[in-house]
Amino acid sequence: MSAPGYRETDAPGIDEFLFLPLGGTGEIGMNLNLYGHDEAWLMVDCGITFGDARTPGIDVIMPDPAFIEERAEDLCGLVLTHAHEDHLGAVQYMWPKLNCPVYATPFTAAVLRKKLGEASFGRDVPIIEIPMSGSFTVGPFEIELITLTHSIPEPNALVIRTPLGAVLHTGDWKLDPHPQIGPSTDEQRLMSLGEEGVLAMICDSTNAMSPGRSGSEGEVRENLAEVVRGLDGAVAIACFASNVARLESAAKAGLACGRQPALIGRSLWRMTEAARETGYLQDMPPFLNDEAAARLPKDKVLLICTGSQGEPRAALSRIARKDHNFIEMGEGDTVIFSSREIPGNEIAIGELQNALTELGCSIITAADAEIHTSGHPNRDELADMYSWIRPRLAIPVHGEHRHLLAHARLAQSCQVPHGIVAKNGMLMSLTPNGVEVVDEVYAGRLALDGDRLIPMDHGSIRQRKRMAYNGSAVVSLALTSKGALADEAQITVSGLLDPDAPELDELLDLAEDTVEGLSKKQLQDDGTVCEAVRVAVRRRLQQISRRRPQVDVHLLRV
Repeated sequence: MSAPGYRETDAPGIDEFLFLPLGGTGEIGMNLNLYGHDEAWLMVDCGITFGDARTPGIDVIMPDPAFIEERAEDLCGLVLTHAHEDHLGAVQYMWPKLNCPVYATPFTAAVLRKKLGEASFGRDVPIIEIPMSGSFTVGPFEIELITLTHSIPEPNALVIRTPLGAVLHTGDWKLDPHPQIGPSTDEQRLMSLGEEGVLAMICDSTNAMSPGRSGSEGEVRENLAEVVRGLDGAVAIACFASNVARLESAAKAGLACGRQPALIGRSLWRMTEAARETGYLQDMPPFLNDEAAARLPKDKVLLICTGSQGEPRAALSRIARKDHNFIEMGEGDTVIFSSREIPGNEIAIGELQNALTELGCSIITAADAEIHTSGHPNRDELADMYSWIRPRLAIPVHGEHRHLLAHARLAQSCQVPHGIVAKNGMLMSLTPNGVEVVDEVYAGRLALDGDRLIPMDHGSIRQRKRMAYNGSAVVSLALTSKGALADEAQITVSGLLDPDAPELDELLDLAEDTVEGLSKKQLQDDGTVCEAVRVAVRRRLQQISRRRPQVDVHLLRV
């Protein structure tokens, strides 16, 4: 007879190996995964995503850790696979809810410490550095790191072992034979792991629909140098700040063409500091800052800029708006976008590139030259990984549903016996005979609103959305203690009517007529008066605008 498990005790049993994604499955970003065994939970990654036009006033979004927060005393640790925001960006907001040790390799730990420096509790977070290819124990879990390649230093796959078997959690990865910074993927260790036997592989799905291979950073480095060599005037290369290898490739392209590399953007400086602290970029000369770059002739500088995704506060957007303190670009200058367009950012990137061309700049993107490569595995690389690991179970993560489905079908074609297209909140038991869904748990979202975390369905966010899409109106009333109008009503309408629209007088008359039509008893109740006026004004605004505006009524008794 087996020991009691999650269904009976609400805790992982000694005979259970559980997996629960709370973020990053069915979506790209916000990775947060839990493993359960023997009354303990292990967290892998704790990331964020960024707001967009659908989330007015919200810049940062992260998984809601309510499930594990209720079981925080059973959370034995958080292991970070690498230093990208969608894998560690939520730690600086969420750690007090978790209150557990954090395990990371040196570069990832350095990046995290810089981020925690902005948090009041930053010094309280116990960060335990693990060497590359290291092994360690967290609660009942034995963990081994296997070196991979990705678009940031020190990406690691985790081998998570319990007496019930080993799980390979890949994190983000690709197979790059020439990664430029850091070692290449430890293919021999992956093959030997496959020989030992693997229960399940929890694997990156981002490029599961893309054929072939993702390409090498070595090729990008050569191509960037060739592109820069043929250019006159100022040259700026926009890339992700976290892609330290690309940053080095850009800098070396500049040096090869007689240009001094300059970093334009604070996040580039922070990432460079973390890289130098942990042994990377040692053969690179000091970078120029923006003020020093502005003093040199344009054809003697290579500007490495943040803002490849059209972020309005990033350096490249400020240059395009001509409000950067030091850097100006214009006729005869060139901007190279050495990055991909993250889905959802197409409009912002297009607007940025239009603004730059209006200044007279030429634009070069990955559509014009091979100056970018993905950090995620294409289908042939996924097939290689399955041929090495040969897991019993395939559980695709880190992708939208269509990516997960394509990945699951690929795994099936690679002769993986069992698999599942999972979703956030699906609590799964991993067994050699397949995946059993044990429970469906809450997997919500939190938004960073100023300095507070609120649920994504919070009333303030719903109001903002309604106001952004449907407009708003505020009616102000002054009544005597007996309920008579003490002064004329006032109304402010936003996003619906022109300031001098004749309908405004009509709405004021409607508000006053509504008050005068109420009974003496109704007039003594502020809530009744406000609701009556709100309903009447909102109904008329709907008729005028064909929208459903937010209407508020302010009542003052005089």
